[in-house]
Order: sequence, then C-alpha cells, then structure tokens
Amino acid sequence: MPLIEFTDKGLFCRTGDFYIDPWRPVNRAIITHAHSDHARWGSKYYLCHTDTRPILQLRLGNNLYQTLGWNEPVDMNGVKVSLHPAGHIIGSSQIRVEHKGEVWVVSGDYKTENDGISGAFEAVKCHTFITESTFGLPIYNWKPQPEIFADIQRWIRDNQQKEKTSVLIAYSLGKAQRVLQAVKEVTDNIYAHGAIWNTQEALLQAGIMPATVPVAKRVVPELAKEAYRQAVIIAPPSADGTPWMRRFAPYSVGVCSGWMQVRGNQRRRNADAGFVLSDHADWKGLLTAVKATGAEKVFVTHGFQAAFSRYLNEAGIEAGEVKTEYGSDEDEVAEETAVNETTEEAGNAQ
Repeated sequence: MPLIEFTDKGLFCRTGDFYIDPWRPVNRAIITHAHSDHARWGSKYYLCHTDTRPILQLRLGNNLYQTLGWNEPVDMNGVKVSLHPAGHIIGSSQIRVEHKGEVWVVSGDYKTENDGISGAFEAVKCHTFITESTFGLPIYNWKPQPEIFADIQRWIRDNQQKEKTSVLIAYSLGKAQRVLQAVKEVTDNIYAHGAIWNTQEALLQAGIMPATVPVAKRVVPELAKEAYRQAVIIAPPSADGTPWMRRFAPYSVGVCSGWMQVRGNQRRRNADAGFVLSDHADWKGLLTAVKATGAEKVFVTHGFQAAFSRYLNEAGIEAGEVKTEYGSDEDEVAEETAVNETTEEAGNAQ
C-alpha cells in the first residue's frame, strides 16, 4: 500500500489518517496553500502554515485550525509530517510525509524563483514527489522578476503621459501582492478591488504583509472618478470586462499571467498589454525542482500532465499522471469573494 493514495476525496495518507488538499469534506486536512482549488470548505480539522491561517479564515470562516512553521515536524499517528516553502504565494508549503524511512513530498503549487514575499522554494529530498505541471511545456520560460517589473513600470509611465488610468489584472492572493511591489516604484496612488483589499487587510491584521508591499486604497462607489485619473488599479480576473471597470475611463488594461507567454492570448483577453508574470514554475523550474528532490517516482497532478510526465520518463525518471480536481488555469481558480464584490459594486456603479 502506498504511503499516499489518490482517492475520490483527495490525496490520502491512510496510516496517518489525514488528507492533503482534499476536494471533499474530510475529518483532517493538511492544506498546502489558500487558493480555493486547494483549500475547500467543510473539513473538521485543518493543518496549515502559520501565514496561511488568516487567509483560510477569510475564505473558509472560523474552523478548527492547527498551524506550523516551516521545518517544524509533527507526529500524526506515527507519521512524521512537516511543511516546507513552496514559493507559490504567502504561506504556501510543500508537505513532507515520512513513515518507516519512506518519504513522500506533496508540492501543491510552487515556483522556484524567489519573489521576495512568498518564501524561497526549498527542494526536499524524497522517494516520491507529487508535482503540478501548470506550465509544463518548454515554451513557458519566464523572464526574471525584475525585468517583468520594469516592463510594468514603463507601461504605467506611458499611460500616465497619456492621462490614462492603469488597470492591472492579477489574482487577489499572490499575484496582486507581487504586482504592488512593482507599482510602488512608479506611484503611491494605488487602488484595489474589494477582493484584493480584503486579502490585504487580512494579511495586515495578521502582521504578515511584507514591508516591501505598499498598502492600496479600496475602490468604493462613492469615490469621485477624478480620484482614479492616472492612478493604478489592481483588480482580479473576475472584474475584467465588467461594468465595475467603467469608473476608471479612460483606462488601459494589463493582464499579469503566465498565459501571456503565448501569442494571441493578449488579444483574446482583449487586453492592451500582457505581462508574463506567474506564481507557478516554468518548464525549467519544474525540471529543476523534480531533479533536486532525487525522487525515484514522480506523480503529475494537474496542468500539461501528459507532456511533462512523458518527458520525465524519457529522461529516466519514472513518472505517471494522476487525475485530481486542482485547477490547471491560474486565471480560473474560483474567487468567490471577488465575484460577489464585483457584482455588488457593478450594481452600485450603474
């Protein structure tokens, strides 16, 4: 019997009697990070990193939470469990599971470039590694973060010269905080959609918002449109193309996403600019991470599973595909709070 089984509820450690990122309610869940495809409502007990708890409380409400720091082992029915930095978003962790000398690592989502706020990815030696492959094709090759930030800053300055407001589309958790780091070099006139503002407040109140991330003001219906002139607005994907955006006219839209690497996606998104900024590892990052673990067996959970697992097998690393309910599209992870806020504010703006 494998140490971790793939079940209809999620990744299950039978010996330890716990699930990792289950997509159905269970008794005991260990959560890699707070994005809603990995952190679902309804479980009885949750174990997560200390920095993940305030976001889980924001998104899932009050529950029975247990928290750990990174590299702090805990015993669960004779199974040794510890959390290690995944570098995906604030608090994101890989889950190391050990029993009788056998070690598995569930990586969740991760990136190998240190973004300055999420913790540097830590390669964890193991026998079996469970990995994503959201961008598991050779065409996905990210530029260094400083270069992407410079592109965003040039775009904002150009919009300012044209007396336009700059609207940047980014995830409310993870991407938005990174984008704010870039924006602060250009202006302090920054506003955020309610979903992003709520996340910001949760991080601030918990005392875990990095000092490098500036505080954005909230977009509210009663604020005069003139306040947004030549400002920078950070909004989630769910707000793009909705009536909520009208108050910022004239404006220019820039989408921050790894999918902008592919020509045509900017046009299909009807964006004025596309910035290839992702919270996931690119092709080289995925390969580097897998090889650094020294794993004898790799399971690929979501993304370009067939292509990535085939490449690993051809490279001499035994790999297989596993069907899960984790999202493969970083712009389609459900953001319930964002949708609700957009609907409410759009109605008020009309």
